Amino acid sequence: MSTSSTLRCALLAAALSASVPAFATPQQGSGVAWDIVEGITTEIGPRMAGSPAEGRARAWGAEKLKALGFQNVKVEEFKTLAWTRGPESARLTAPYAQPLAITALGFSVPTPKGGLKAEMVYFPTLAALEAVPEGSLKGKVAFIDHAMRAAQDGSGYGPYGNVRRQGPTIASRKGAAAVVIRSAGTDSHRNPHTGVTIFAKDVKPIPAGAVSNPDADLIARTAARGKPLAIDLTLEGKPFPDAPSGNVIADLPGRDPSLPIIVLACHLDSWDLGTGAVDDASGCAIVTAAALAAQKDGQALRTIRVLWSGNEEMGIGGGGGAHYAKLHGSEPHAVAMESDFGADNVWAAKFSASPADKPLVDKVKAALWPMGITPHEGPADGGADVEAIIKAQDLAVIDLGQDGMHYFDLHHTPDDTLDKVDPAALQQNVDAWTAVLKVIANEPGVIGKAGAK
Repeated sequence: MSTSSTLRCALLAAALSASVPAFATPQQGSGVAWDIVEGITTEIGPRMAGSPAEGRARAWGAEKLKALGFQNVKVEEFKTLAWTRGPESARLTAPYAQPLAITALGFSVPTPKGGLKAEMVYFPTLAALEAVPEGSLKGKVAFIDHAMRAAQDGSGYGPYGNVRRQGPTIASRKGAAAVVIRSAGTDSHRNPHTGVTIFAKDVKPIPAGAVSNPDADLIARTAARGKPLAIDLTLEGKPFPDAPSGNVIADLPGRDPSLPIIVLACHLDSWDLGTGAVDDASGCAIVTAAALAAQKDGQALRTIRVLWSGNEEMGIGGGGGAHYAKLHGSEPHAVAMESDFGADNVWAAKFSASPADKPLVDKVKAALWPMGITPHEGPADGGADVEAIIKAQDLAVIDLGQDGMHYFDLHHTPDDTLDKVDPAALQQNVDAWTAVLKVIANEPGVIGKAGAK
């Protein structure tokens, strides 16, 4: 072969190689936070409340916290109403035959043996369903649409999430035999989003499921043609009463044990479709790593406690957060914080504190300022895992708001897996929490609205 031919072959091979896309390799992190989120998703995986896997996660968490040097590590078990998934499938049977990607909602009851074949009625909004007469949907399946969009602060989840939280109860009141909703999510993947629905005490629970956004689009387009819809639906999940759950708590004792403590919370349980990396292994990783980092240069003045809460996802009556307040409500607390919004960068801070806490709040703002994290209007609310203890003691609360533009792409789906966690963003969270803790855990004065009265 001539030199020119050899050169042409080499150039062609290089061009072909450049045209073939390489598969992306997920980033691998390091440090305490990464070790926790990687460990729990790899060694435990999905952790449905009340399941044996949630029990294994509690044991795993207790051992991990002991190994990291935490003291007073405890597993505090409780019984709860949980739910277990069964076989599930759906297909549109009229006017066109189409398979649907569906998942049952937590606390759905089973369809009849052999599934449910029925007319399906399309409602573009929850309000449209509310407007129809009582009993008008007898024997039919209600489909509820909505228009949730991505937002940096995740604010759409409140109003649009009501389709999942309230829609099944309303559909039951209208006489529906079952209900299907557009998933409460912002992605365009063919992944349905699960999540809990709470049936009111005065209504009959009915089968309830969510289809993926592409399938919801299909149903909406089909309904717009004006032809009757029909569905063949099988959902066999069912409630699981008196299920075992529990919290894991651990302390880094402060120099002055008489001072009210700082509690940092996350939740240990997860839904079963993914491995719970984003919701909420990341939160447990962030609060734990930050608690340790805040003591790196010496023991903090106040005790820092981490609470890995059980059954947050299906926690009727408050789940692990309520159980924590029941057992520890007599112990003086100063500040409560929670991480339960994924692992993307912290960009905003909110505060709920007494006027007397303003100097402390100003110190926290100053500590966050160099990181580009700015204060935002509106009160901090903590979250489900600290809600009960905040109410019991009227605590000061600090929320570190993460970027939520992609959170509801992953939330409660099979895509909630480790590869979605960016190690650099995870560490940015740890750094932000550490900056806050170095201030509040070393504050000698009174902290908290109750203490200022």
